[in-house]
Amino acid sequence: MFFEAESGQSLKVLAAIGAVTVTFQLLKLSWGVWCGFRSYVLSAYWKTDLKIYGQWAVVTGATSGIGKAYAIELARRGLDLVLISRSEKKLMAVAAHIEAQFGRQTRVIQADFTEGAPIYPGISEQLTGLEIGILVNNVGMNYAGMLVHFLDVPNPEQRISDVISCNILSVTQMTRIILPQMVERGRGLIINLSSEAASEPQPMLTLYSATKIFITYFSRGLNAEYRSRGITVQCVAPFMVSTNMTHNMPPSMLVKDAGDFAREALSTVGHSTFTSGCLSHALQHIALSIFFPGWYRLSSLCMRLTESYASSTRQSIEEMMVQAAKKEE
Repeated sequence: MFFEAESGQSLKVLAAIGAVTVTFQLLKLSWGVWCGFRSYVLSAYWKTDLKIYGQWAVVTGATSGIGKAYAIELARRGLDLVLISRSEKKLMAVAAHIEAQFGRQTRVIQADFTEGAPIYPGISEQLTGLEIGILVNNVGMNYAGMLVHFLDVPNPEQRISDVISCNILSVTQMTRIILPQMVERGRGLIINLSSEAASEPQPMLTLYSATKIFITYFSRGLNAEYRSRGITVQCVAPFMVSTNMTHNMPPSMLVKDAGDFAREALSTVGHSTFTSGCLSHALQHIALSIFFPGWYRLSSLCMRLTESYASSTRQSIEEMMVQAAKKEE
């Protein structure tokens, strides 16, 4: 009798623990679904007025791809733009388009972010006196144009410095320059572009993946530090967007057009401080996390498959280049 009572009591305890666990997981799932629905669906209709942060927005890497798309979308939403990039000619073209299309003021700053620390005093001086409400730290570069081993690019010594200066130093130094005036006014928005490649270590994208997880950690920590002072730091981690970095892959259900991505990502402001930017990329992130977990991506089997894919891709690109050269002849 005693053992039966004790056994029954144990079953009740286990059942209670199971019920609590299931309830917790259901609540967690429900909360996740609600946050996703709010960020990626309701945000299309329930948008934050970005002009509340200030008159000017600064965008780095603003002459192509996601940076250009962010600049155009910010102008569409009523902000004046400071465009920063390497090519003065391209900067002037984007500025002229924004002024003609949206009637917004623009300023351009020519700067090569691979040059490192010496460029920032000049940038800081040219930003003096502007009420900068939004900073988009978009500029970035990959280690190579395809999947490669760490040393398998020409001049790796220089390339390593270029990537770190462009992807990491730019984010921290631009934030250092602009954040103080945001704190003084008690409002501001900093958007840092990370990547899905930062979700797990990515062999054959090792350096790029590592620089992007720095941006993720830096953004999330900085948001915790300064949100009580009216500053929002949003980290955006997209998957594939049709840009020069992705060889301008045609947009599809999986690959976003840069303009569409920027519009959807900006709509998540006020709803999420860490986002994939759009529903398609959020769903892809969930699928990859389930079917390609971190341990698998680092496994010998996955490495062999990745190396094989990289080899076939490299061969295809070389064949395309040969065919293009023959057509030119």
